Amino acid sequence: MSSLYTFSQDTLQGLKKFSFSSSRAKTMQATVYAIDRKTYEIKKDEGIEDIVESLEELEDELPDTSPRFVVLSYPVTTKDGRMSFPFVMLYYLPPNASQNDRMLYAGATELFKNKANVSRMLEVSESEDFEEIHDILSA
Repeated sequence: MSSLYTFSQDTLQGLKKFSFSSSRAKTMQATVYAIDRKTYEIKKDEGIEDIVESLEELEDELPDTSPRFVVLSYPVTTKDGRMSFPFVMLYYLPPNASQNDRMLYAGATELFKNKANVSRMLEVSESEDFEEIHDILSA
């Protein structure tokens, strides 16, 4: 099946490498991806460093007017005391993103989720959504 969106080999290798390197990390690991509006290539957002400190820092780094895909490894202790390392995709969709950007990212969401090989996807747009991530992943 042909797709409008593309991934470079470097991007695909970077996704695999991130998955392996973050799978047992003791701290949060995140990497951010953007879609090039001219070529429709999905690639790492070079303007944002990989975030390893907190969800608050991640929220502060994301642009206010443009969607992004975030691959997140977030170690949590479950209610029964086990350590879990969920590997999830955050579909970041800020409320003031343009309609064109919303459509651009909506069309690539499932493809990116499959290429990133994440266990689940969470849509985040408001600060409250970021605050709920820990509770959602530790449930």
